Amino acid sequence: MRGSRSAPATVRVRLDITGVVQGVGFRPAVARVAADFCLSGFVFNDAGSVQCELEGPADRVEAAVRGIRDQPPPMARIDGFRTVPLIPHGASTFEHSFQILDSQTGDAAHTLVPPDVATCADCLRELRDPADRRFGHPFITCTNCGPRYTVITDLPYDRPATTMDPFAMCTRCADEYRDSADRRFHAQTIACRDCGPTLSWSGPATDTDPITAAAHALNSGLIIAIKGIGGYHLACRADDPDAVALLRKRKNRPAKPFAVMAADLAAARRFVAVDAATAAVLESPPAPIVLTPKRGGSTVVDAVAPGLAELGVMLAYSPVHHLLFDHLGAVPLVMTSANQGGSPIVFRDGDLDWIDGLCDGILTHDRPIQVSCEDSVVAVEADGAVVPIRRSRGFAPLPVTVQSRADSVIVATGGDLKTTFCLMGADGYAHMSSHLGDMADPRTQSCFDAALDHLAFMTDRRPKTVACDLHPSYATTRWAQRRSRAVVGVQHHHAHAVSLLAEHQRLGTPIIAVAFDGTGYGADGTIWGGELLAITDPAVFTRVGHLAPFALPGGDGAVRHPARIALDLMHRAGVGWSGDLAPVEAVGEQGLAILAQQIPRGIGCVATTSMGRLFDGVASLLGVCHEVSYEGQAAIELEHLARSGDAAHWPVEFAFREAVFDPRPVVVGLVAGIRAGIGRADLAAAFHAAVVHATVWTASECARSAGISTIGLTGGVFVNRILLNGIRAALTGGGFEVLTHRIVPCNDGGLALGQAAIAAAAQQLAEKEVAYVSRNSRQGDRDLGGVGYPDVDRRLRRDHEEGVSGVPA
Repeated sequence: MRGSRSAPATVRVRLDITGVVQGVGFRPAVARVAADFCLSGFVFNDAGSVQCELEGPADRVEAAVRGIRDQPPPMARIDGFRTVPLIPHGASTFEHSFQILDSQTGDAAHTLVPPDVATCADCLRELRDPADRRFGHPFITCTNCGPRYTVITDLPYDRPATTMDPFAMCTRCADEYRDSADRRFHAQTIACRDCGPTLSWSGPATDTDPITAAAHALNSGLIIAIKGIGGYHLACRADDPDAVALLRKRKNRPAKPFAVMAADLAAARRFVAVDAATAAVLESPPAPIVLTPKRGGSTVVDAVAPGLAELGVMLAYSPVHHLLFDHLGAVPLVMTSANQGGSPIVFRDGDLDWIDGLCDGILTHDRPIQVSCEDSVVAVEADGAVVPIRRSRGFAPLPVTVQSRADSVIVATGGDLKTTFCLMGADGYAHMSSHLGDMADPRTQSCFDAALDHLAFMTDRRPKTVACDLHPSYATTRWAQRRSRAVVGVQHHHAHAVSLLAEHQRLGTPIIAVAFDGTGYGADGTIWGGELLAITDPAVFTRVGHLAPFALPGGDGAVRHPARIALDLMHRAGVGWSGDLAPVEAVGEQGLAILAQQIPRGIGCVATTSMGRLFDGVASLLGVCHEVSYEGQAAIELEHLARSGDAAHWPVEFAFREAVFDPRPVVVGLVAGIRAGIGRADLAAAFHAAVVHATVWTASECARSAGISTIGLTGGVFVNRILLNGIRAALTGGGFEVLTHRIVPCNDGGLALGQAAIAAAAQQLAEKEVAYVSRNSRQGDRDLGGVGYPDVDRRLRRDHEEGVSGVPA
């Protein structure tokens, strides 16, 4: 006689889930899983996590837990998943009933704030379906897409804690919001035409519909401002040379490339060459600007990205963009931040006077933007790896997971250009802001304060220590001095190197860091930028190699006029300033007479080891660029020229003296190549090959001498993919492990992460009575103010002696 089969054991578990788990449809997803497995229980948000209890047969509970953990909503990121067994309540308590409870606000912890992402495919189908009630709704969204970071005002993430709070849900939206089977179940940005925000148009009126009027203005060759997710854009047709020229004139932006927005991937393929890896990034939820090779014969005018072989392309990512393109078709649009050069993007309606005179009409709406967020910019490598160049919309404010454990909350201010800040505490998260702009502009400083206050509140971090650059005249340094007495000054290239280690969670790994950029205040008070640093403890570095010094005649003026740098390089190399050379002609007779007095005597000349400035000088020497109107222009144009050249036609080499690589033989060789009639592209390629060889040789020698097997590549020069790929391949082939940036930019946009990690390490060293700055900047302390750097005068020497230069007392 067979025994009867006993009923499966009933169990109850609690799940504590942390990470990006609010504002991403996590509670509805949990409720659907519970319903699928006929489980009872509940789920709710607290300020720091999603809390869930599940009860039912053991096998079903186990399967549900796996489903929640392994298949979270598309926008979610699980960082912690804890399961705690509980005593079952019994079937009579809920009887297969699962509830979404109101959010709890008593917990002191805060959850991670999700980023803004592009409109999902489901919402796009509804947007274009005449039978759907949200047909043509400019603010369509669901739990899987739309604005998050830029609309959240408080935590836990619920409707009243967003800028959607003023828009009361209509009956139908409220029904969807409460229906666990609906895609908008607990979607806090839910709205429709009856209850949501509305568009408006201000400008030449040809139609009462704002989208139609804006599209007509664009087709008429006008420039319009469009309020998007994280701020306003200025837009015009990218195939209209007159409109592009007018936009450049109004923005006073003679050469810096504009981004181009396409309706979809098919439209983008009309003007750029898109491979599978690039297509995947373009269509990904962050929808960044992707640097993509131009396609010959496209309608996008050359003036959109003059002198460059690539375009920065993004696809329409908001409903407003999609509705515009539904009127415009496959027409490409210039889509650039609504601002004047150096100032922050306009995102508040009350600040539209910042762009007075720049546009002919404004397409706006009445949903407030809580915090600005510019478009992200990335490049895609051949293996599909994504290289961040500007980390903003779609990524910020997602934190970087690091090994650092700060004793007190640290805010790191980054640099003055490409400013971002970082908030780091004791929980292993480094929260990075979005791109904010040039901190020299007071309006950027105001936006910096607002963004910091917002993110500090969202993450429950109240900074006690401020980390900043050592440069005594950076606006970020001055901000730090005003904000706190607990200020840690961090050497620029040291911060670059440690940001690379931090993002790879390799703090403590011995490394030779190759830090190449344009300008960084050195520990000796001079301008560095072609550095090799040995780091074994993240708080301490040793300068083990560098580019041989040369001069910037006239200081910052040489950055804008790189022919001056070229003339100094020629003088040092013993090359006469004859009229057949491009920089001599560019300077002119009057300038030549002045520089002939300055350069040989070193009068008004600022010493530098900057690799970025060397690129500028060579760009002028080859006649590529003599006047720089945006950061990195000369170097960028030189790289693009080199891509079409062959280095083997005229090889040139650096000279080496221990770990110092000297460009004088390179200059001699390039001049000889010019006079021999070698093409500029081949000479540009030869220069790049020489930098690759010199870097690989020097870094390898330094690493082997120190017994170090890991080499890192960091600093803004490594946006140059010829250098990045060439150096990485050669070092890897030589048996080294090579680290490059994948999460934060190699340029100053990633600087704050390194500053924060170093400040945290310095806190640990302080406990051992070891002073970070005294170990790295003692010589700089003695020399500060006496090195001829244009910002270091007697006033700054006095400030330094009074203890306000960013060095902790």
